[in-house]
Amino acid sequence: MSSAAGESAGTRQEGTSVDDLERPTIRQISARLMPLLGLIYMVAYIDRQNVSYAKLQMVGDLGLSEAAYGLGASLFFIGYFLFEVPSNLLLERVGARLWFARIMASWGVATVLLGFTSSPTMFYLLRLLLGLAEAGFFPGVLYVLTLWFPHAYRGRAVGSFMLASAVANAVGAAIGGVLLDFDGTLHLRGWQWVFLATGIPAVLLAPVVLLLLPSRPDQARWLGAEQKRWLADTLAREHPEASEREGNPVRALADPRVLLLCVAYIGFPLAAYGLSYWLPTIVKGFGVSNTANGFINVIPWTLVGLALWWVPRHGARFEDQRWHIAGPAFVGALALLLSVLVKGPVLQFAMLCIAAPAIFSGQPVFWTLPPRFLSGARAAAGFAAINSVGNLGGFVAQTVVPKIHDQTGSNLAPMLFLAACLAAAGVMVLLVERRLPRAAA
Repeated sequence: MSSAAGESAGTRQEGTSVDDLERPTIRQISARLMPLLGLIYMVAYIDRQNVSYAKLQMVGDLGLSEAAYGLGASLFFIGYFLFEVPSNLLLERVGARLWFARIMASWGVATVLLGFTSSPTMFYLLRLLLGLAEAGFFPGVLYVLTLWFPHAYRGRAVGSFMLASAVANAVGAAIGGVLLDFDGTLHLRGWQWVFLATGIPAVLLAPVVLLLLPSRPDQARWLGAEQKRWLADTLAREHPEASEREGNPVRALADPRVLLLCVAYIGFPLAAYGLSYWLPTIVKGFGVSNTANGFINVIPWTLVGLALWWVPRHGARFEDQRWHIAGPAFVGALALLLSVLVKGPVLQFAMLCIAAPAIFSGQPVFWTLPPRFLSGARAAAGFAAINSVGNLGGFVAQTVVPKIHDQTGSNLAPMLFLAACLAAAGVMVLLVERRLPRAAA
């Protein structure tokens, strides 16, 4: 970051220089929090996405059509939508340590139970319960990061956290295909192994969270008193008018700026989930084995990880970062469009490898927008509202994309729909960002 931004983010404490406090403190917080939060998110994302591989066998075993499967997969987002705001408000009250451990244990159990699905109805119910169980984790982390990172570092922190989603997709792609080929081991189908092997780690990590994760900076034994004071003072200066308990946090849900950000965000999860759920099906259409399918899908998610690392860091150099949100959206929309127009599986896959990082890379910068006018419990409610409404895009993707496939018979035709939604999201970001107050210098 620039020296001016560094000086504005710091404060001198009894002769201690800004650099002596600011940079070591941020490094220490990053080293302690981000690996653990990233690991949790990676496990969560794998548990959310594992149905894209289980689908390759599960559809036939349960007698599901593509549209019926899409409905079952998308019910996750209904449960997520219903409980996300209440979950984040409870998080703000009880603390991240207890609430994240509860989230992990419950979603792990729901994922394991999916491995014993015996009917379409059971599949629908467990996907709904999985959404209820996991609701609040992603926006909860976004809220928690506002307690630990000043604005100048927040986009990079969110980007580092979201790197776990790229790793999860890459790891999930690699192990998803391999687990399918476990078909028949211990008299279990391959799709059952997918759910069992990905659900158990979440249950095992719950006590680790209880042991290692402090809920707030003042509870961190690994931060010194001066570091805690510097962080508290810096965050207080960024929101001089705000109080952690000021007003009813639910009122944030009626803030026009929150509602506009909800609409703007929908296109990002819609395109992300539409692509990630459908990508294994597209690659399978190239005539490859299940294991090869998984390893080929590692390629786009590796590129997503690189983009999530680079774009927020590049954006941190600029006061106006809106083009670091809208620009990737437009690039992604164009790549999705070209994936339909070009001929040959190699070129089609190449376009999807451009689309994937473009879809994800602007999102960390997007999440720096709500804290420009929200803090405390209102920020917890606002993050949850934006993410819950936006993630309804996942529901739309999982219902509309299979229907487009069924009507056209093409695995690539749904990409046109995703491209249009992503382009609209980019336009909305440019319009909404102008209504927000400028970030602190």
